[in-house]
Amino acid sequence: MSGSDSPAQWHRVLTLLADISLFIGTRGIWTTAAGHRLVVAAVISVCYVSILVCAVLALVVRRNRALARVDACVLATAVTLTLCAYALAHGGSDEALLTTQAAKELVAGHGVYGQPWPWLFRHGVALTPTVTGGYDLTYGYPPLAPLLTAPLLWVGHGAAAATLLSTGALVVATVLLWRLLPVPWRPAATMVCLGFGLLPSYGRLGYPAIVALALLVPVVVRWPRIGRGGRLGAAGVARAACLGAACAAQQLPWFLAPFLLAGIFAVRRGELGSRAATLVLLRVVGVAAAVWLLINTYFVVSEPGAWLRGIALPLTQGAVLHGQGLVDVSLYFTNGSGRLDWYSHASLLLAAALLVLFVLFVGRLGPAATVLPWCAFFLATRSQDGYYLLMTPLWAAAAVTAPASEFAGAWQPRALSGPGRRPARITATVLLLVPALGSALWAATGTPPLHMRVTSVRRAAADTVSLLGLRVTNTGGVALAPHFMLTTGQGTHPFWSIVRGPATLPAHTTGAYELRPPGGQFTLPGPRVRIRLRAFTASPQTLSSADVRLRADG
Repeated sequence: MSGSDSPAQWHRVLTLLADISLFIGTRGIWTTAAGHRLVVAAVISVCYVSILVCAVLALVVRRNRALARVDACVLATAVTLTLCAYALAHGGSDEALLTTQAAKELVAGHGVYGQPWPWLFRHGVALTPTVTGGYDLTYGYPPLAPLLTAPLLWVGHGAAAATLLSTGALVVATVLLWRLLPVPWRPAATMVCLGFGLLPSYGRLGYPAIVALALLVPVVVRWPRIGRGGRLGAAGVARAACLGAACAAQQLPWFLAPFLLAGIFAVRRGELGSRAATLVLLRVVGVAAAVWLLINTYFVVSEPGAWLRGIALPLTQGAVLHGQGLVDVSLYFTNGSGRLDWYSHASLLLAAALLVLFVLFVGRLGPAATVLPWCAFFLATRSQDGYYLLMTPLWAAAAVTAPASEFAGAWQPRALSGPGRRPARITATVLLLVPALGSALWAATGTPPLHMRVTSVRRAAADTVSLLGLRVTNTGGVALAPHFMLTTGQGTHPFWSIVRGPATLPAHTTGAYELRPPGGQFTLPGPRVRIRLRAFTASPQTLSSADVRLRADG
């Protein structure tokens, strides 16, 4: 056997890591299956055998072809486990229920956008509270997911159709990425898509972003080569079409597309010159826009205003703070802020700054094109980690197929490139980032405008609150319309209704409020659980919080 045919050690290790990643979460689904789905439990047990055998083979096979077959076996095992998990739990989330209902309305010839469906949010389904005191009960995504879900409505009740679509899209994305990557790197596709249990759980929850991910995989793999030589060709046209379709599936691709397009222009301009690069870019944008418009045409014609408001809803809905980003300063570490709008300003400013920096320094930042867009979400009012997790396979795809060497000849402004220009580059970077960071700091250091104190507690039982009395003082300079909730731990809860008290509290005044919990009762948590009284306002967006003690012995 020649040395060139022997697998590299890093390839063996990567195969082994992909294999190990399949252990995560597998015991949980086996435990569930063993109770009432014995056939599924048996299949999972066979998968355990496959994991163990593949681990041994990854370390002992002697030829590249043999290790490639082991990689295929690891992939097949991962797909099997994903399907087993789907068979056990496919009830979906609020997004899956909304997508399925949108598909049903589409089939019935009814409007999809701007239609509230409150009955979907019973039995513990998560709600998205807004700073106006209401909830987002409408479909707020582009229409591709409902269009693809409609033919699957026969598969079952509830959200089964939407979860089948997203789980199937994840499997397709995995297999496609596995095929497109160079052979030694294929285990990375299995690991980042189906390993660790992260993305399969989002698939079972029915997230439309999974459909967008599947469409972005062929776009991102070797993306700097799109339009090479000034020609798109069939493959380039197909990739541009996939970009347009991805933007018609969910809003996250909207943030990635400008970076890819700017990078394609810079690389092609370095190769072909300005005019030819512009023509390539226009072709890519034209194909993508045509596909996006084709998918949206029915809705543009039948319900133009509702459609436009619907696809923009995640950007305009005014959902309350949530996530793992900088907003946690105002949510958990302080008592709120009267300048929440500046988190949104900071996020938009950072997104714009990163795009400009990418254009200015594409030779250096090009390999990070699939990661940079998500950095802006860390400063947003909605900064949950799903915005990062859902697109992580694209990080791996670009890392393998779009390395720094692809951007060696990319065009960059002469004023900032070349030796002796480092001070100019540093100055440009600072000037671009300071507005976003300043806005974020301004938001995080804001003081809560409402001072709240509990004055009375009416109980239905020793550990159950049925009415809460408050004394609220507006210390700010504008009138505020507060909406109250009590939270325990992280996250948000439904709003409490105002039984008595002013709907709008004028500046520098004090009002008495009586609040009734949703459902008429609020059961107190354990004695060591932190209970926070929160008041949100919409215009301006503010948050005021206070720790409260509601126990009779507290």
